[in-house]
Amino acid sequence: MKEYRLTDWLPTTKKEVELRGWDELDVILFSGDAYVDHPSFGAAVIGRILEAEGLRVAIVPQPNWRDDLRDFRKLGRPRLFFGISAGCMDSMVNKYTANKRLRSDDAYTPDGRPDMRPEYPSIVYTQILKKLYPDVPVVLGGIEASMRRLSHYDYWQDRLKKSILCESGADMLIYGMGEKPICELVRRLTALCDNQDGVISSSDIHSPALSSIPQTAYLTRKYESDENDITLYSHEECLADKKKQATNFRHIEEESNKYAAARIVQAVDGKTVVVNPPYPPMTEKELDRSFDLPYTRLPHPKYKGKRIPAYDMIKFSVNIHRGCFGGCAFCTISAHQGKFIVSRSKESILKEVKEVVQLPDFKGNLSDLGGPSANMYKMGGKDLSLCKRCKRPSCIHPKVCPNLNTNHRPLLDIYYAVDSLPEIKRSFIGSGVRYDLLLHQSKDATVNKITAEYTRELIARHVSGRLKVAPEHISNAVLEKMGKPSVEVYKKFVKAYKDMNEKLGKKQYLVPYLMSSHPGSTLKEAVELAEFLRDLGYMPEQVQDFYPTPSTISTCMYYTGLDPRTMEPVYVAVNPHEKAMQRALIQYRNPKNYDLVVEALTKAGRTDLIGFDKHCLIRPRREHPFDRNDTKNDRGNNSHRSSSKNDRDNFHSKNSVKNDRRTVTSGSCKKITASGNNQQNTGAKKKKTIRNIHKKK
Repeated sequence: MKEYRLTDWLPTTKKEVELRGWDELDVILFSGDAYVDHPSFGAAVIGRILEAEGLRVAIVPQPNWRDDLRDFRKLGRPRLFFGISAGCMDSMVNKYTANKRLRSDDAYTPDGRPDMRPEYPSIVYTQILKKLYPDVPVVLGGIEASMRRLSHYDYWQDRLKKSILCESGADMLIYGMGEKPICELVRRLTALCDNQDGVISSSDIHSPALSSIPQTAYLTRKYESDENDITLYSHEECLADKKKQATNFRHIEEESNKYAAARIVQAVDGKTVVVNPPYPPMTEKELDRSFDLPYTRLPHPKYKGKRIPAYDMIKFSVNIHRGCFGGCAFCTISAHQGKFIVSRSKESILKEVKEVVQLPDFKGNLSDLGGPSANMYKMGGKDLSLCKRCKRPSCIHPKVCPNLNTNHRPLLDIYYAVDSLPEIKRSFIGSGVRYDLLLHQSKDATVNKITAEYTRELIARHVSGRLKVAPEHISNAVLEKMGKPSVEVYKKFVKAYKDMNEKLGKKQYLVPYLMSSHPGSTLKEAVELAEFLRDLGYMPEQVQDFYPTPSTISTCMYYTGLDPRTMEPVYVAVNPHEKAMQRALIQYRNPKNYDLVVEALTKAGRTDLIGFDKHCLIRPRREHPFDRNDTKNDRGNNSHRSSSKNDRDNFHSKNSVKNDRRTVTSGSCKKITASGNNQQNTGAKKKKTIRNIHKKK
């Protein structure tokens, strides 16, 4: 293992600054996450990028906002600006479940402590710094700020909120992946600083030299319109009319998916939020530069002896690309990273793999070679000129674009190159794949042959017993709202996966992610999903309740009751009890859900599914079905279960699946959100199991 000194990390204290011989800092970054010096952690990436620009940078991770604010004072004032990020997740997703219950842990905090960051750190940290240093510019970044740059629905306060620039008082916001805009900002600020005898103030941020930087947003009283601008309905108009918010979001979504977007402006409180268009997608060289910076790939030494759960998830993984053209309506990845795939070079990937194998507890297995979707590496439009005119959110829904290059050969070459390294025993794909891409038949026979080769290689060598896929639902009406492939596509993949495993002599399972209560799903569709699971012989231990996060199509549907893409009404389950019923139907075998399942089936007019026939979901109680005084054992004995030992064995895998949280980090794509489901311990030893495979017919 390589030996590191304290000065190999960016400084976090005055003492560490002095160890470097610095008497002044150019930029001070405040982060809601612990400081892990790794390319999957946004604060580390921005810190290293600024360091590579020749700046003196420090990071203050998880400052204490409750005491005398010494963490905000200890490094003094920077020469250029304060940078603030809430962390790799939206702080409210990090802090609350889909049921708005406080989480018991925080994956980005030492030992998982849940009390180390406030709600909305972007706002809290900025307000503190503006009080202490009113004339020093504050720049927001990270996913929380990025997704809240314009009027947005906030699920936790259940209201439409203004741009985060309004409440925070920040001078500028950088959205999306921040390497290019942050570099341009420091270059222009440095030039301005030199012209002003080394003095920079907040007012300088709105100067013409700085206000034109792509991929930034700011709030101003002076705004000069341009005929090419997209002017949204004002925040006040959206408050009065939800249809106007839906119309606004249609424009925002379209511009987010364009290669070359327009400037967006929105009036609020007598001011104007100006959102400059983004930079074009990064080049391979630019992305390599970001990943090749001198990260230690380790948590800061201040956390010695403490575990950071999010780091444990990714420390033996390698991110090979950014972006996702899947266009799922509920996902923030394309809105934050973009739909255009930017891939690293093979050389850069292998360089990082060789660094991973040097970690002290590496045992020879890479946990993931992936990205937002693992099998989109090097994919993109064959004719870029067509891509530049396209505004579709997805390149594969409702069908694969004929201009899309779906060749898996570059990805296969990565797999072969990594697996040939003597230190590597196995490289797994932990981030999940788009199964519709594996089934797609190109007009090019060579591409189809390579796809078949990739599928076989994936199943034969890169599945660690379970392959994660995300059908999300099986009702085509709901899937259409989600922007997901039809259930027929999923069924086809299930068969192909089973056949390939049998051919290879392997016993591997699919782990399908499912979502309850997504807009468009009524109790009818929830029952439809339960019946599908019944026929499949599968009961998931983990169920994802739809979680309205800022600035997604699905969240817009949830708030407005309209699909912003068509402006047609959408059914939305907003009542907590109905949402609980939809979730319970997915886990109908769990005795704890019996009453909810009975109620749901009754309301849906499907009491035919309560009985003793094999098509029934649950059995009736001996007593009145709504008698809640039945014993626990009675409820368990009357729940529908597999009748034979062989069937029960077919439901179980050897390993339990832990509570995967699903969200986007700013540097990688690791999904980490709460399920909000009811888990059950079974057996005398309370051993956790999961019925996570498809029952053999």
